[in-house]
Amino acid sequence: MPSPIPPIRPPVPAIPEIQPSSQNVPGGGFGAVFRDAVQGVERLGSDASEGIQRFLSGEGGELHTVALDTQRAQLAFELFLQVRNKVVEAYQEVMRSQI
Repeated sequence: MPSPIPPIRPPVPAIPEIQPSSQNVPGGGFGAVFRDAVQGVERLGSDASEGIQRFLSGEGGELHTVALDTQRAQLAFELFLQVRNKVVEAYQEVMRSQI
């Protein structure tokens, strides 16, 4: 007899919310946000990689869950890359302006 289909879990936000760092680093406002964003993207990527490894080794996990985790990690990376491009573009624009 085939196993029953598991219940559908509620959707998880694609991008984790960035929480301010608890460390008080002088002048580290942007640095802390940037570091937290990078860690969030890395965490999603590593979670997706672990899910793929578990699925391929037969330890558990379902194909749709692995696919969603992989897509979530890819979207988080693409969003992070676009935000980074906008920040670099803004910095270059400020550097081009004459004082």
